[in-house]
Amino acid sequence: MAVDLATKRAEFRSLHTNGCFVLPNPWDLGSARRLERMGFKALASTSSGLAWSMGREDGELSRDEVLSHLRVLSAATDLPVNADFEAGFADDPEGVAANVALAVATGVAGLSIEDRMGRGLYELGLATDRIRAAREAIERTGEDVLLVGRSEGFLVGQMSVDATIKRLVAYAAAGADCLYAPGMKDLKAIAEVVSAVAPKPVNVLLLGPSMRVSELAEAGVRRVSVGGGLAAAAWAGFDQVARLLVEEGKMPARSL
Repeated sequence: MAVDLATKRAEFRSLHTNGCFVLPNPWDLGSARRLERMGFKALASTSSGLAWSMGREDGELSRDEVLSHLRVLSAATDLPVNADFEAGFADDPEGVAANVALAVATGVAGLSIEDRMGRGLYELGLATDRIRAAREAIERTGEDVLLVGRSEGFLVGQMSVDATIKRLVAYAAAGADCLYAPGMKDLKAIAEVVSAVAPKPVNVLLLGPSMRVSELAEAGVRRVSVGGGLAAAAWAGFDQVARLLVEEGKMPARSL
């Protein structure tokens, strides 16, 4: 029996109350269903993984393409889905609010809003207003959808821990339920973020083999995601086999 949407959303919020869970990022129905069978408790979409599957780069998909993907993904799994909703597909708070309402209607259990604008960041005041508008939009729907406030400084070369914490604290105060600064690797800095926004939970992006879920959990991180990592690994395997086919005219031993 399919899990109803209210239950998905309640279970997703409950996951953020204690412990640490891994939130893997599928990019299509096949990857989502594989992850569900492996026993993960929730899933999150990935803007980069979805874009690559459509022959484009991250940030090149339209709002409606992303909404369609979220609708299909949410309906295809009994697990709650957190939406990578990029920067909300609008600059102004009013536009973000309108688009967030559309995202809620797709059936997601959570959604993130970034503060990235091209290769830079929105000014802090505007970025905070955008999070507040997203929170108010969710409240108007009457749905229990978790809002993630993302600060992208570490991904655009603005790698000040203090500045990142200042933004995340502001987003928490504006109504974000969970805080996320992708690109942070240093455990001490991550622990500082956890402390600064407590008791609200923190998401960390797992980047490379030097980072461990167990160590992040010890630092107080509530959830760990992988972004486009699984999709990148899948495409790397595809490229390796395709090169073997081109260069040696053969296929490797079947591994599935």
